[in-house]
Amino acid sequence: MTRQRLHSLLTKSANLRIAVVGDAMLDVYLRGDVDRVSPEAPVPVVRVRDRKDALGGAANVAQNVTALGARVELVAVVGKDDAGTRLKQMLIAMGGDTRGLVQTARPTTTKTRVLARSQQLLRVDEEVDSDCLDSEVEALIAAIDRAVADADALVLEDYNKGVLVAPVIARAIAQARIKGIPVVVDPKYHNFFSYKGATVFKPNRRELEAALGAAVDLEHPDALPLVLERLGVENLLLTLSEKGMALVQTADGGRKTEDGGRRGGENRRSATAKAKTDAVRIDRIPTTAREVYDVVGAGDTVTAYLAAMLAAGATPLEAAVIANYAAGVEVGKLGAATVSPAEVLEAFDGHTS
Repeated sequence: MTRQRLHSLLTKSANLRIAVVGDAMLDVYLRGDVDRVSPEAPVPVVRVRDRKDALGGAANVAQNVTALGARVELVAVVGKDDAGTRLKQMLIAMGGDTRGLVQTARPTTTKTRVLARSQQLLRVDEEVDSDCLDSEVEALIAAIDRAVADADALVLEDYNKGVLVAPVIARAIAQARIKGIPVVVDPKYHNFFSYKGATVFKPNRRELEAALGAAVDLEHPDALPLVLERLGVENLLLTLSEKGMALVQTADGGRKTEDGGRRGGENRRSATAKAKTDAVRIDRIPTTAREVYDVVGAGDTVTAYLAAMLAAGATPLEAAVIANYAAGVEVGKLGAATVSPAEVLEAFDGHTS
């Protein structure tokens, strides 16, 4: 990839609109000092000096979309509580569209991390992770219909907190396929095989192996056509922690079929026939991180960049490479952080010089 091509894609992304559907969270960071042990139990006493609220989960994906300069609508559930109010205020402050936020009786998912001198001592999760009620699902679907109608790409961000249930997933992907926009999925195990038709499916290696019940050998990819068949997706982007990523796709890279359709939609050839006749291509993308400070939020950054770059016209491989640069920047920051186009260009220049 040339710098000119990278700059062009990043520039185009500023004029796009991305719909993000999934589990939104509020991340709370309590920072302080430890100078004694509690007399009540053998635990450190943290004297809190600073509190910071941050957007997490699908809300962090939305935040990363806006950092690219693109517009975003978040479809998620929030509670009728202070955390939900704070999450909505933060989305408004960054220019996000909050019409898709569905208020529920359940509390807003909140993750509170206690840190002393940047060392995390404890995390407290406040959440209800059961599936959303039927009435909430109806409200989510209505919000999805509107958001996808205005979108250039769709993100499905699953943290197993009850938003991405089967009817929501099916409706979201169907609407995106009708409009012809890319669909990027960050899955979790509850509905791992429910994302058929997605453009890019992005689990980590551990998640994929747990779902398949077998190890994934990238050096001997004979079984990978059957993996793509079972998932029913166009491209599999496997994140490999410090080893970077691996993009798995059919030999044609998910290009258009002769009749103009895209693989994964109604015009897709039989998945079984494809597995037998098409070779699988694997592109390894090594990490570009120079320093890993905190991996929290890196996956959200990758997801946001994938969607924006695909919507801007990037190939799946180009989108994955650019998202990898963004992840390399993000892990050098504390907590769930955003990455700007200027930072991606700087990382590209530093890596290629």
